[in-house]
Amino acid sequence: MENNPEGEYYPLVLSFLTEATWLPALNGGLLIALLAILILLCLSALVSGSEVAFFSLNAEDEEYLEKSDLKSDKRILQLLKDDKYLLATILISNNLFNVAIIILSHFSLTKLLDFSTYPILNFLLNVVLITFILVLFGEIIPKIFARSNSKTVARLASTPLSFFSKIAHPLGYVLVNSTTLIENRLSQRADNEVDIDEIEDAIDLTINSDNLKDENRTLKGIINFGNTNAKQIMKPRMDVVALDLELPFDKVHAVLIESGYSRIPAYKEDLDNIEGILYAKDVLEYLQREKTFKWQKLLRKPFFVPETKKIDDLLREFQKKRTHLAIVIDEYGGTMGLITMEDILEEVLGEIKDEYDDNIEIEYQKLDNHNYTFEGKTLINDLIKVMEIDNDTFEEIKGDADSLAGLILELTGKLPKQNQEIVYENFVFNVLSVSDNRIEQVKITIAENDHVT
Repeated sequence: MENNPEGEYYPLVLSFLTEATWLPALNGGLLIALLAILILLCLSALVSGSEVAFFSLNAEDEEYLEKSDLKSDKRILQLLKDDKYLLATILISNNLFNVAIIILSHFSLTKLLDFSTYPILNFLLNVVLITFILVLFGEIIPKIFARSNSKTVARLASTPLSFFSKIAHPLGYVLVNSTTLIENRLSQRADNEVDIDEIEDAIDLTINSDNLKDENRTLKGIINFGNTNAKQIMKPRMDVVALDLELPFDKVHAVLIESGYSRIPAYKEDLDNIEGILYAKDVLEYLQREKTFKWQKLLRKPFFVPETKKIDDLLREFQKKRTHLAIVIDEYGGTMGLITMEDILEEVLGEIKDEYDDNIEIEYQKLDNHNYTFEGKTLINDLIKVMEIDNDTFEEIKGDADSLAGLILELTGKLPKQNQEIVYENFVFNVLSVSDNRIEQVKITIAENDHVT
């Protein structure tokens, strides 16, 4: 025990604890500081817990909050509208509280205890102890509690966060815009990035066997996944099966059976006013009801996305919101069509068939290796897949068109006549039928194979 440092340290601690000069009388200023520390610690815990609470709310929770009449639930939804700014408010508030706690704790301990001859205890109390208290009571415990009580914590935090968001607005604005700028810079392509066409050429050179066509298509689907938007693969407006809100229940039942779809949008007056989505599974328990049954109460909230939405981002939103269908809208809010999770997955995996898919989704006929007939409504993306041509073949002339009919209108500038031929490079488009100002069927002839992959 001769060289035992602990044996030397214990008398030092005992001496420190038994001296009468280290504990001064508690004055008013010190009591106020200690009370402020306690309040700030509670606020820090509440704000820390709110981070987990707000961002763990799922689609069902948000749907519940929308139906609620509580003011706190309305505040939660308002805060969630801009999640980046909400996160900035939480981080700013939490850091300010923690800094204030550290400053006041150091002040209080300095007034309460004389550390002039005990630097080690000074470090342990001012750094280790305060950090431990902050992490345990200000971070870990609140977040564990908030994970299993998300709505309760979110409601408690909604009022102070609404208040803090107004105070921290200037700094929050700077932070959000700074992170957006950095995010945009990081997402920009580098000048030396390999071109997608080069990757596709490499795939063609590597996988050129007829037995590996599916693998070839899947790989090309993956590399083009992030460049495809909702408009390119959506079901266009004219093909959307939808329900008028005025329909009686027996008619709704008939549409569900005839269409075979598990989810159908419902509209008021026209398709530009979609009020909700009817799930077939929600109707099952009401099948025996009379035709006057108010089926409209079964509608779920529709999910709207802009036509320019990239499908890789949309897939993540589908997963986050736990939904499978979105309504595609244009810049004016009009309905352009709808897109499903199946549509997105088919971009990579190819056509997904189930027991209800009796008809071929893409209506076409391959006459020979150089001649095809297509419906005018066929999407350009599907056209390219069927004819196995380069993805950018019509890029220069398609404009805003997303279908074969739209492509021909871009080429002619007007509605073509029946049997009219339109030539573009080595492609000859023969308009086989036109009715009601719509191009119904087109024959495409590929004069050469320069564009064939």
